[in-house]
Amino acid sequence: MRGVLRAVRRVALVLLAVALLGAVAVAWRGHALYRRAVSERGIEEVVASVRARPGYVSIDDLPQTYLDAVVAVEDHRFYEHGGVDVISIGRAAWHDLTTLSLEQGGSTITQQLAKNLFLTQDKELARKVAEVFVAWDLEARYDKREILELYVNTAYFGEGCYGIAEASRVLLGKPASEMTPVECTLMAGLPNAPSALAGDAEAAEARRQVVVGQMEKYGYDVGGLLAE
Repeated sequence: MRGVLRAVRRVALVLLAVALLGAVAVAWRGHALYRRAVSERGIEEVVASVRARPGYVSIDDLPQTYLDAVVAVEDHRFYEHGGVDVISIGRAAWHDLTTLSLEQGGSTITQQLAKNLFLTQDKELARKVAEVFVAWDLEARYDKREILELYVNTAYFGEGCYGIAEASRVLLGKPASEMTPVECTLMAGLPNAPSALAGDAEAAEARRQVVVGQMEKYGYDVGGLLAE
């Protein structure tokens, strides 16, 4: 019996060592990916190019309902964390481990912006690590309103639309500044699955209800939005 226990311990130690080595290797590759991404074009240069795009919209010109909806559904601790939400990452990691998938990433708005600006959309661990490093850089250089503004101007909404200004013009037929509260919650939900939602009114409305539910959960004023 003791021999069996010793063998089990040895196997457990080997597995732990392999896991630790794997984690170190992923972290190394992720940091290398981060360095390549930000060295090719500096963060300030990339941000300046985004702000210079035609149709870039200032956060001051967007309805507060839209901004609240984005934060509620994408990253409700946005104003509290430093670019990475450890709680969300832990929850996502547990889900992915138990389902043997990479379905959830626990990415904050800052991490999503990092991905939009510098990285690919591939679901791989090294890219997630690189995303974290870029997010920390962004948080060190820009305030929360600037980060949120950059995010909504770079997010993909489906139908070939990047940024809330283009998405509102193409999908709603109006400037983003004129979105109604219902339209605000609708648009806040699209980046979750843009290709599927933008062309499916029923699915988009179901997602909108999720957005409103999240707003209500985190204390935002939703008025009669749930009944719309």
